[in-house]
Amino acid sequence: MTQKIMTIFGTRPEAIKMAPIIKALEKDTRFESCVVVTAQHREMLDQVLETFAIKPDFDLNIMTPNQTLATITSRSIALLDEVFDQVNPDMVLVHGDTTTTFAAALTAFYHQVPVGHVEAGLRTYDKYSPFPEEMNRQMTDALADLYFAPTALSRDNLLKAHHDPSQIYVTGNSAIDALAYTIAPDFSHVALKNPETKKILITMHRRENLGQNMIQVFQAMNHILDKHTDIELIFPMHKNPKIRALIHTHLKPSHRLHLIEPLDVFEFHNLAKRSDLILTDSGGIQEEAPALGVPVLVLRASTERPEGVAAGTLKLVGTAEVDVVRAVDELLTDSVAYEKMATARNPYGDGKTSNRIVSIIARYFGLTTDILPEFRDKSDDKERELE
Repeated sequence: MTQKIMTIFGTRPEAIKMAPIIKALEKDTRFESCVVVTAQHREMLDQVLETFAIKPDFDLNIMTPNQTLATITSRSIALLDEVFDQVNPDMVLVHGDTTTTFAAALTAFYHQVPVGHVEAGLRTYDKYSPFPEEMNRQMTDALADLYFAPTALSRDNLLKAHHDPSQIYVTGNSAIDALAYTIAPDFSHVALKNPETKKILITMHRRENLGQNMIQVFQAMNHILDKHTDIELIFPMHKNPKIRALIHTHLKPSHRLHLIEPLDVFEFHNLAKRSDLILTDSGGIQEEAPALGVPVLVLRASTERPEGVAAGTLKLVGTAEVDVVRAVDELLTDSVAYEKMATARNPYGDGKTSNRIVSIIARYFGLTTDILPEFRDKSDDKERELE
């Protein structure tokens, strides 16, 4: 008898990280895969689905103009409730910390369906940073039955919250798995046409950065362009009209500033790999860039991915103009500092996360008694971790 595994997501980052897991489930005859998207982010989500050739079984299409967190949550729960009644899944997989993630976990709880939380255990312990993600992931962890923690630190966060150690597995991050589907040797882009310049890739979209924080970063970008004539800045602009208004108001036009539309995942991964430096307030990029050998300056006051900071591949710089300029200046002028970040160890996995997760789910349902060597008991408390 096959087990019906429902995977639910709604945004571009979720889709990128869930796609390799969906592919692994589809290849395993022990499972029936059911894919549900809320389309919390419509256009950017569709790009990922097309890249990975994933056709959702249910598309709730909840996105509306000027949607609020409350409307995203309430519409997702109402529509997912109907899907659960129709499908009756044996397990639900959710990812990370979006509003869709929490709504799906809560709906699964209402239907008494087990929840597997991919990328569980990330924490800043500040409920408003990032907002609303920090509380979304904490509340999802409170509802989960299996925890797929990307790192040992994430596992430790779950243990501190008194979650059952036997349900926690350190699997690595499926973001690394996704790169195997997207990185191409012969990629080209108009922003890369000048081989004589260094390329800095920038992304900003966080709610907590909207306003003065973004303005300060944009002022820093103006300063960097004026000071360093051998660089080009590449800025895929988020669709949020408020962010675009700030960009067009506070960034000075320059032939070395490329304001471009959001990239699909194939383009973004390949552009990131060919960049010399990345500035971002994103979470997923903090995991992907270490696998690509590109230093990252994190434009946030805190990060739920401190492993990258500890490993030296990420640097937390905040949004103050002087701090951003100083950090970029150092990496552009100090080759030793740059190489130290570019060659730092990737703490987020080896590209085998998806297969580990499917193996754990099979064991959960009693479909196998085998367990991967990395998950064999290593201590009296049966702690699960990667070697």
